[in-house]
Amino acid sequence: MTLFEEFQWRGMVYDATEGTQQMLAKERVTCYIGFDPTASSLHVGSLLPIMALARLQRFGHSPIALVGGGTGMIGDPSGKSQERSLLSIEEIDANARGMRAQLERFLDFHATPNAARMMNNADWLRTIGLLEFLRDTGKHFSVNLMMSRESVKRRLEEGISFTEFSYQLLQAHDYLHLFRTLQCTLQMGGSDQWGNIVAGTDLIRRVENGKAHGLVLPLVTTSAGTKFGKTEAGTVWLDPARTSERDFYQFWLNTDDRDVIKYLKFFTWLDRGAIDALEKSLQDDPAARTAQRTLAEEVTRNVHGEAALKHAQGDAALRFGGAVSAESLQQVAPTASISTATIASGLAVTELLVIAGLAKSKSEAFRLIEQGGVSINDRPVTDSRAAVSIEQALGNRFKVTKGKRSVSIVEVTP
Repeated sequence: MTLFEEFQWRGMVYDATEGTQQMLAKERVTCYIGFDPTASSLHVGSLLPIMALARLQRFGHSPIALVGGGTGMIGDPSGKSQERSLLSIEEIDANARGMRAQLERFLDFHATPNAARMMNNADWLRTIGLLEFLRDTGKHFSVNLMMSRESVKRRLEEGISFTEFSYQLLQAHDYLHLFRTLQCTLQMGGSDQWGNIVAGTDLIRRVENGKAHGLVLPLVTTSAGTKFGKTEAGTVWLDPARTSERDFYQFWLNTDDRDVIKYLKFFTWLDRGAIDALEKSLQDDPAARTAQRTLAEEVTRNVHGEAALKHAQGDAALRFGGAVSAESLQQVAPTASISTATIASGLAVTELLVIAGLAKSKSEAFRLIEQGGVSINDRPVTDSRAAVSIEQALGNRFKVTKGKRSVSIVEVTP
């Protein structure tokens, strides 16, 4: 199976320039995808292009992750309804540095002979003078054609600045630069990047009389009509400091039945046979949610590692019916702590609820207990004046629960 065929059965080909399939079957190519450095972390919306580069490398091709340190100062109008806030050079550079560790979990930067590269287009864009850019790049573009691009047409009614209008010239220049310096002949991206990618292939043809290709991936959507990667808490990030491993795992575990097979194809390394088996399990016993559990396990392991997956699974088990024990509590990262001195003579359950972050005040904790919504180590608390002692801890931890799903693990420390 060729890379293109792999992409096809996984549903990852939205469109491609003529000859792309043949090129990938016959040649070892260098390919790049651009990543926008507007935040200190990538998010789950970045996972499909990351997986595309990683699959490309596994087929023997050479991937380039291009951080838009230069283009990020402009902002891509594709898929946007208004111009984004512009970041400073320092902010963009700091965000670019934060992406490397996340990409290293998927791309091999030391492979021979097709090691991945992480590059920053600021290295060449920030040094170009305006007159030089207009003369050498701008003259090859028709304004009429630029205005016909879908990303621009959607913005004309609201208004688009010259800054954003020029974005596709800069992205095309990136492609030309990589074609010249690294023999890069393929650019991939989301389907909203089609116009920008084709602009690059046209520029290479005009300036270098060269042949370059483009392949765009589908934009990931949910069958429920909600934006992929968004939850009530906000964006789902790859950085555990911004989205905890627990919440990351839970995001995938909550995948709709209608989406889970598509996501297994997009975001995991499972082969066709394994995914077909999971699709059958979804039809035979949907309540078991085997496909969702596999998806959550595979993606969490790939992004955060085996240890983080174990913690997330332990946390999920504690939250959703797993037997509580000293061993199971040790598998979960504590969310709060108390000292042995604090609990030595007993600690009111109302105070424990506040420390655990499940009540804002002791009076609120009192009402929760009176309403029958509190348990300690899965034992219901019925007395609002009750206290807990160190002897009641499992190991050195307490599982404190409010309602059915609000759980906090409180650790007793010296």
